[in-house]
Amino acid sequence: MSPFALTPARKERLADIVYGQILTEISSGQHNAGDKLPSEAELSLRFGVSRPVVREALLRLGSDGLVQSRRGIGTFVSKKPSTRLTELADSSELSWYLRAFEPRIVLETEAARLAAERRTRADIERARTAIEELRVAIAAGELGQAQDIAFHEAIAEAAGNDFFGALLNDLRAPVTQTMNIGLELARGRSAGRRLRIIEEHTRVLDAIAAGDGEASASYMKYHLLQARAALLDAQHLEASQALGGGPQR
Repeated sequence: MSPFALTPARKERLADIVYGQILTEISSGQHNAGDKLPSEAELSLRFGVSRPVVREALLRLGSDGLVQSRRGIGTFVSKKPSTRLTELADSSELSWYLRAFEPRIVLETEAARLAAERRTRADIERARTAIEELRVAIAAGELGQAQDIAFHEAIAEAAGNDFFGALLNDLRAPVTQTMNIGLELARGRSAGRRLRIIEEHTRVLDAIAAGDGEASASYMKYHLLQARAALLDAQHLEASQALGGGPQR
């Protein structure tokens, strides 16, 4: 009988590893905002991978707003993530976690829009309870990960289509990890900045309760974009708080 072999949940991609290595160099201060990165050829030689792999990693870093490519000149660092980012997650996993935001934004934005049309009183109460429990958890110094997830699951359920909840569950691993990292980073901020998460959840729910599909979708998309940006920009939470952020309607 042949030995049983476990199959990895996902295949590790070389581009993700290179992404993580460059991200680590940026977050550690080896490359600062405005600095020019080594050329694709130099990075390829340094990391021992092909230039297409380096190019894919740089394209993903560009999509995440961390670097900017200037045709004929080179690639420059745009912003610096928190130094704690690579302490909270394996650098080679970060690209995978961040990619999960793309389908999540599409999925949850539309779920919020439909929830405004189909929500029941029980749906609203379930989501409001999740918000209040998250408030209590944050006040107690806890991450509140379970309560955060409960809110998003309640909105998916309020959309009135089981596939939304099932698809969100399929993204559970990266969603849970990004929430964990984001909440951990936020815990190092003032209580007011941590409560920004509560305010964003409340805006989404209030719009759903009012039956305003466009506002519900807009606030949900804004909330998820803010969560993604907060992972990647050390100054994001401070700037967001100073500006009193929120989507324009």
